[in-house]
Amino acid sequence: MTECSRIADLLRRTLNTDPWYGSPLLDLIAGLESEEAARHPLAGAHSVWEVLLHMTAWIREVRARLGGAEPSEPTAGDWPALTGNTAADWERTRADLVSAQEDLYKALEAFPDDRLDETVGFSKRSRELGTGVSYYVMLHGLVQHNVYHSAQIATLRRVLAQPAERPRT
Repeated sequence: MTECSRIADLLRRTLNTDPWYGSPLLDLIAGLESEEAARHPLAGAHSVWEVLLHMTAWIREVRARLGGAEPSEPTAGDWPALTGNTAADWERTRADLVSAQEDLYKALEAFPDDRLDETVGFSKRSRELGTGVSYYVMLHGLVQHNVYHSAQIATLRRVLAQPAERPRT
């Protein structure tokens, strides 16, 4: 197994197989209705839907970088805005996440291991753009990004499941 295949396996685990740390992302959003996904149950926090759009945008950006694109903010933006809030829009968002990840798997399987130590794009370090690092660090960073946001979604789901507080009399 190549190192790129191992990284692809880690990414698959975050999405829909068997991650070591707990539930994969698709399990975390299973059964979530569009209205719930769009809600902001915590003041100042993103909705589940917004987090999914953000994750998809960065998966697509990493895929583009593997293909030779210069690093930049994702085409859709760092935190893309919701453009609809119907059940069909929510299903499209989930399908887009899966499609983006599948595209990334294919690119990773074709990416040569001997390029993993090369610097992505320009060498100046930018935390906002995730530049100035190797492909290896960028790809593992995406795994970490997926896990981080999956944990946020798990927390949001717990809050969404809590009954609304009744005013005290």
